[in-house]
Amino acid sequence: MKRFVDILLPLLLGASLLGFWEWFVAARQIPPYVLPAPSAIARAFSDNFTSLMASLLATLSVTVQAFLAALVAGVSVAILFSQSRLAERALYPYAVILQVTPVVAIAPLMLIWIGFDRVNAALVLIAALVAFFPILSNTTLGLKSADFNLMELMRLYGASRWQILWRLQLPTALPYLLGACRIAGGLALIGAVVAEFVAGSGTATGLAWRIVEAGNRLEIATMFAALGLLAFLGVAIFALLSAVEFWLLRRWHESALARQS
Repeated sequence: MKRFVDILLPLLLGASLLGFWEWFVAARQIPPYVLPAPSAIARAFSDNFTSLMASLLATLSVTVQAFLAALVAGVSVAILFSQSRLAERALYPYAVILQVTPVVAIAPLMLIWIGFDRVNAALVLIAALVAFFPILSNTTLGLKSADFNLMELMRLYGASRWQILWRLQLPTALPYLLGACRIAGGLALIGAVVAEFVAGSGTATGLAWRIVEAGNRLEIATMFAALGLLAFLGVAIFALLSAVEFWLLRRWHESALARQS
């Protein structure tokens, strides 16, 4: 019953907001090029369904590739940091600099260096840079959070450094990594959208380019339809990663056990 209420309440609130939006636009006679009604957005979505779905798949492809690249790179560098204090001291400041530098500022350089003939590779790299740091920082923290006494006990019994990493440090870091993945999934989508905005050429096919194109044509309802698809995609990514986190932790970690009770 509680789960049913948790699902029903947000749906009722959303339906109420959409109804108020429809009434407000009609009552105030707001022009559709300023604020279209939900019914107009639904018509625009239906009329442009094929092209919007193609753009959605293009943005999703860039997002998934960027997330996977950030995941592999972030975990690999975090393991390096956990095994070498020297590497951490030398490289971590540069990772922080990369994180705090606005991606909008470096995206044009990435496009120039990689080349406009390989726009998709540039989009993936830009989006991966946005998603990289949360995975790196959280995984590094998780690897360092392994019980020191257990590590000493494993060393006492002759365990190698890689056995300690595989059997103790990585399981300890898993909840941290999965929490970072939920953040990084949304950041990869944001990075993909920003990269598509910066690319801004006829070769772009993602939802961001559709938003720019619709805005230039004053097709505001189509803009809202593309924005709605972006929001839906972000929620779907977050829900999928949350489900993966729950599935991996459900039998042994306190965070998942608490959700079951």
